[in-house]
Amino acid sequence: MIKLINISKIYPPNVNALSQINLHIKPCEFVSIVGQSGMGKTTLVKLLIGEERPSEGKIIVGGWDITNINNTEAPVLRRQIGVIFQDFKLLSKKTLFENVSFALQVCGQTSKKINSIVPQVMKIVGLENKMHRYPQQVSGGEQQRVVIARALVHRPKILLADEPTGNLDSINTNEIIELLQKINKFGTTVVLVTHNREVVNKLRRRVITLENGMIVSDQAVGKYLL
Repeated sequence: MIKLINISKIYPPNVNALSQINLHIKPCEFVSIVGQSGMGKTTLVKLLIGEERPSEGKIIVGGWDITNINNTEAPVLRRQIGVIFQDFKLLSKKTLFENVSFALQVCGQTSKKINSIVPQVMKIVGLENKMHRYPQQVSGGEQQRVVIARALVHRPKILLADEPTGNLDSINTNEIIELLQKINKFGTTVVLVTHNREVVNKLRRRVITLENGMIVSDQAVGKYLL
């Protein structure tokens, strides 16, 4: 599903953000990528969504070599990889339904298709009864659920969650992680990038640890080591 082969990323003048990364994430896995700030997690995310290009090596996502992906192909890639960030980035003047719909509208989907897909994904995230509320009328945890719904509208095979619980309390954090596990059970590969020790240890799934831009540990059933 995801293969990184001898990946290095060097920023000018001579900053090694990632060094000789070799990684294979299989279909339907739930993988946590952990490490302290500045250890390469953000750079890895940017490489996977085509926002950055590697200095060396090869990146393959779903059989597609994205190593030198161009700017016109990047949006296509991002529809295949659902992405969730810490910052909700919801449009305050649009309802939750309209926020999720917008991701389909920009791709030219018909109103009929939108009105079919959006209620389905809103039900998956448990917000089918709040679709017509505005972001400021729901909790932070519910806003993050909207972000997850927005990421699911293209039925991605991979869901990349970059610090999705960073702005949430422990109760909402647990609910979001449970939702990610539910999505994983549907057959979606989930890559969770986090520095939340409690979340990682409770999951007891594969854990990849980054330190100084290198993989220092890859545990099949792991814990947060740092």
